[in-house]
Amino acid sequence: MSSDIRLAFAHPSERAQATSGPELRDRISLRDHIREVDIGAFQSERGQTQRICFNVVVEVHPSTSDGFSALDDDVDKILSYDTITEAIDRELSEERLNLLETLAERVAEAILGERMAARVFVRIEKLDRGPGALGVEIVRDKAQIAPTVVEDVVQPLVIYMDDTAISRSDVSDLLDRLEAAKAPLILCVGPSPLDLPQAAHPAAQRRIDLLALEQNAWVLAGRDKRCVVVATRTELDWAMKNGQISVWAPSKIVLDATEGPEVSHMDGPALAHWFAGLFHAKALLAVGSPADWAGPQVTADDLLAGSALPV
Repeated sequence: MSSDIRLAFAHPSERAQATSGPELRDRISLRDHIREVDIGAFQSERGQTQRICFNVVVEVHPSTSDGFSALDDDVDKILSYDTITEAIDRELSEERLNLLETLAERVAEAILGERMAARVFVRIEKLDRGPGALGVEIVRDKAQIAPTVVEDVVQPLVIYMDDTAISRSDVSDLLDRLEAAKAPLILCVGPSPLDLPQAAHPAAQRRIDLLALEQNAWVLAGRDKRCVVVATRTELDWAMKNGQISVWAPSKIVLDATEGPEVSHMDGPALAHWFAGLFHAKALLAVGSPADWAGPQVTADDLLAGSALPV
């Protein structure tokens, strides 16, 4: 039992050796790689960085087995250490995460996507949450990872609708005209016209401002049953592939973005432009007459009269 306990806290390289099978594998490792990261599920962890430490061990097929040629001192014939650090950098830059478990899983999958990688041990620890290190460790084998399927990129038509368009009695007719574009539709809105509470702390006010946009998103969704309020990338990807009209609820994507919009969260048009860039939109169009709009737009009356979409 004492051996089991020791291995539970040992470096992943020792764990890898203790659990190795009959197949000979080489190992490369990254030890005590520390990054400053905004991560965590608690509100107190948002908006500030904390140190997290990565220890990663990758088991690789020997260069002379399974069809691989001898090394010949050629860097192109090995799994580079940069593969590990680049996988970490890529996953940290993708979006803000709440859980170390999610980050570990994504780093492991990224590494196992490499041809020579066979098994990976990933340990991640938070160093600033208490007197000790708090962390997770996972082990993943290439057989557990589903092959990556490259799918065609779906490019949506992002539509910003101002309050005059949302409040029209014939808003469903507007949506009929927009659906005729034969492209996935994602609708963006500005904040609710209601007076908003004012908070002393900027983080609290940011939440209030974003919720004001989401209130208006629900108003629009209530006007036509085809509209569904969505908050996550997963929901949006599914909606675009299945012909659903989405109304973007911005809080999660904005707050989780590693490079968030450098605009006021009350600026609906600016957020729509940022969102369209994030999702590689086919086109961005305003319906109505929003103030300070830069880009193609069409009035609701002209759209209903049969004007072509300026996209």
